[in-house]
Amino acid sequence: QVQLVESGGGLVQAGGSLRLSCAASTPFFSINAMGWYGQAPGKQRELVATIARGGSTDYADSVKGRFTISRDNAKNIVYLQMNSLKPEDTAVYYCKAERYGQNYWGQGTQVTVSS
Repeated sequence: QVQLVESGGGLVQAGGSLRLSCAASTPFFSINAMGWYGQAPGKQRELVATIARGGSTDYADSVKGRFTISRDNAKNIVYLQMNSLKPEDTAVYYCKAERYGQNYWGQGTQVTVSS
C-alpha cells in the first residue's frame, strides 16, 4: 500500500503560480513512477506530468514550459511547480504512484485559476 497526501492547491489569478506537493508513505526507490493528473469539471482525468524512478520526466503538451515536476527523495515528496497559470488549468489535481503493478491515488487538491 502507498498512501499519498496532496497539498498546495488554491485560488490564483491567471499568470500566477502554485506549487503542489504529494507526500508518499513509501520510499521512492520502491515506486516505479509518480505523476500528477488533472480532472476538470465534467471531463476525464488527464495526465499532467510524470517522473520515473530513474528521474526522467514527461509532460502534457498543454503544460510544457509552464509546469515542472520534481521530487525530494529524502522526504518522499513529489512537487508540481505551476507557473503562468491559465483559467483552463482549473481542475482537481491528483497524485498517482505506480508500484509493483498497482496504481495508488491521493485525495486530490483543487486548483482554481481566475481570469
